Amino acid sequence: MTGPMRPAFHEGQVLAAADLSATVEYARGVSARHARHLHDWGVAEGLALVTEPRTDPLTNARYVEVSVSAGFAVDGTGREIVLTDPVVLRESDFEEINGADQKTSEPYPVFLATADREPAASPQPDSCAGSTARTRVEESYQIIFGRLGDERVYADPQPPAIGAAPADPPVLWHILLGYVRWTDGHFTGAETTARGVPVRYSGVRADTVSAQSGSLTLRTAPATQEGKPAIVLSGGDKPSLVFGLYRGGGALDPLMTVEANGNLRITGSFNGLLPVGSTLVTSGTATDGMLLPLPSGITAEQVADGRVVAHVHLTPRTPPVLAESTLYSPVEATVDENLRVRCRARLYDPVAAPGQVVERPGAVDFLVVATVAATNGGG
Repeated sequence: MTGPMRPAFHEGQVLAAADLSATVEYARGVSARHARHLHDWGVAEGLALVTEPRTDPLTNARYVEVSVSAGFAVDGTGREIVLTDPVVLRESDFEEINGADQKTSEPYPVFLATADREPAASPQPDSCAGSTARTRVEESYQIIFGRLGDERVYADPQPPAIGAAPADPPVLWHILLGYVRWTDGHFTGAETTARGVPVRYSGVRADTVSAQSGSLTLRTAPATQEGKPAIVLSGGDKPSLVFGLYRGGGALDPLMTVEANGNLRITGSFNGLLPVGSTLVTSGTATDGMLLPLPSGITAEQVADGRVVAHVHLTPRTPPVLAESTLYSPVEATVDENLRVRCRARLYDPVAAPGQVVERPGAVDFLVVATVAATNGGG
């Protein structure tokens, strides 16, 4: 086994074409290994499917012209693909691949791949040998229309070997750009996700990410956008970790802040699993048939599966308006497994209605205590 071969030169050496080509190939290999092992392949910038409304002059049918915006991508072999200008998708190319399909509302995938081409300029003759061999190769691209379902075929291709050079055509690495809809001979729409497979964007593989300014920001878009989330890790005199949403001027509105001393400040409510031994309490008044509320942060599912134990204490309430001669006696004050209150009371007035006992729904004061079971999270 040998490692990559780096060209070396000395005074008086006669340089052949192979020597110069080896210099170029060594640099390409270094760049490709960096791209595919320190980054995830995909779209890095631009390359969006952009639509423009159009009208068919023969049928007056409305459709869209779809183009790929200028941009940059890296495939899984480490090759770069650059579109310096927008490219309009040709309907004839789509029909050649999918024109025989039955009508469907399903969107078709669109892929981008590398292509080596001869430059448009004429080759220059070699001044010594008179050769007209080309001395340049255009690292170009090709846009490929896929069949329905091809997005899954090319979603997880076999990675190249560790030391492999960047692949040259006809080895194609399909990068998904999006999907187009097709109706009656025209494109009618474009989107970024279909059948659970979205456009893949490039990423970074790293165990450590550091900031030179003392502040590291993680956000969901290249630029700040109002209402979008971000996480900011700050150093300096007051280290903190802040999660928030951007305001209109680009400032971050903090929703949650972890301070250097461990204090946690949040602007909303806190819901989550409590540590073993924690207790939450809620209380109030309920009438017959009502479901008792659980303390904030506790769900019925947690009680049902035993992660949280709910303890309930009920105290029957005396009706607020009773005649002086009325006798009141609670006969039931319970809750079922769903924490539904069952409360009944008997009333007897020997003066107003001698011999008549009335039973009616009652009310209770309740206290619900929720505790985290010891089996939840160990212990």
